[in-house]
This record gives sequence, C-alpha cells and structure tokens, in this order.
Amino acid sequence: MATNNHPAARIHPTAVIEPGAEIGAGVEIGAYAYVGGDARIGDRTRLHHHACVEGRTRIGRECEIFPFSSIGAKTQDLKYNGGAPGVRIGDRNVFREYVTVHAATADGDFTVIGDDNHILAYCHIAHDCRLGSHIIMSSYAGLAGHVTVENHVTIGANAGVHQFCRMGAYAMLGGLSKIVQDVAPFMIADGNPAVIRSINRIGLERKGFAAGQIERIKLVHRLLFRDGLNRTQALEKIAAHPQAGSAEMRDILEFARKSERGLAPGA
Repeated sequence: MATNNHPAARIHPTAVIEPGAEIGAGVEIGAYAYVGGDARIGDRTRLHHHACVEGRTRIGRECEIFPFSSIGAKTQDLKYNGGAPGVRIGDRNVFREYVTVHAATADGDFTVIGDDNHILAYCHIAHDCRLGSHIIMSSYAGLAGHVTVENHVTIGANAGVHQFCRMGAYAMLGGLSKIVQDVAPFMIADGNPAVIRSINRIGLERKGFAAGQIERIKLVHRLLFRDGLNRTQALEKIAAHPQAGSAEMRDILEFARKSERGLAPGA
C-alpha cells in the first residue's frame, strides 16, 4: 500500500509505492497503480489507475500515464545478461492505455524518450530505442529494439519498424506499414515493405516550413527517388547543389551518410 512518505503527492490508498521510489511534487498516483523502488517520477506527473512504472526508470515533469500502461519493464531481448539497464523519459509525454516501454538490454544503458510525445493506446517501444521530441505514435504501432525516431515524426496505426531502423525528422509512416530500411527526413513512407511516396508537405506546412524550404525538400526527393540515380550519384548531386548548406539539404545528407540499413526506396 502507499505510505505517507511523499506528502507533496496525491497517492490513492490502494496504490503500491515501493521503498526507495522518488516521487516529485504534485504527482498524482491513482488506484492500484504501481511504482517500483528504483523509479523516479518528476513533478506534476500523473499515473492513472493500474498504471505501472518499474525498474530503473526516470520520468520527467508533467507526463501522463494512462491505465494499464507498463513503463520500464525488463527487456524482451534474449541477450539480456543482468545488470541495471533502464528507461529515461523527458517532460510532458503522454502514454495512453496499454502502452509498453521496455528497459534497455545492457547494464547501464537506457531506452530514451524525449519531450512532448504522444504515444497512443497499445503502442510498443522496445529495448534500446531512442525517440526525440514531438512524436506521435498512433494506436498499435510498434518499434523493435534499437530503433531511432527523430523529432516531429508521425507513425500511423498498426505500423511496425524493424530493429535498428531510423526515421528522420518530420517524416511520416503510413498506417499498416512495415519499415525495414531508414526513412529519410521530411518524407512519407507507406506500404509493406514501405517505400517513399512523397514529401510530408502538409506536415511541413503545419510546422511552419517556408515555401523555399519545401521546394528544397522537393528537389532532394526528386534526386533521391525519382531521377533514376543510384544512391551515391544522388547524394553527390545534392552535395554539389548551390543550396547544399541549407538546413534541409544538410540534414538529409547527414542522415543518409550515417545510414547502416540503407534508405527506403522510392515508389
């Protein structure tokens, strides 16, 4: 049962707070929720009834964890060999019902989630994933181990991302899609396996991208996915462009150069 060791928090009498847990000011913990002894919950975060936070989990301020979510459970990776891996979560994140976020695999490593993300019901974030900020994952989407998702990405319902894949900033993945290669920044990927369909124009406009920025992204899209160039030729052409120093072109070039699984192809 909950104790009175956290006077600045509102804790339902049926909640279980293990000794050693650190509970911030203004935290709300609902009926039958569970907080493990190595967890830290930031100020004004709310755990709804039956929410579970366990393991070496660090949660920031003003997050909201809905019923039956499980945050910080042991990795499903069969290579786990003991130790104290964990989860680090930033501020103002929302985890809807039945979301699962697993701890990393190796001792001292963390699954990492940034700020202002909205993770909808039944989503899964596996061990060693690294998520940026302002991400939306629609219901039933799943990220396998070691996936990287950069800022402002949208992932459609029932989509799946293969281990070690990356999604670049402002990209979008369509519902029911399967990603097996990296999705370049600013692009829309869709299908099974997913291919690049177009740039994420509406998303970019909503985020305040100017017409000139969008035109540069369209140019890169054409060179990478429409002009019949191989990947090396396309990247060389982008790098030689007079506006190659722009943030948009630079981001795509840097992303492509770091790709280990290769970029998802065009449609």
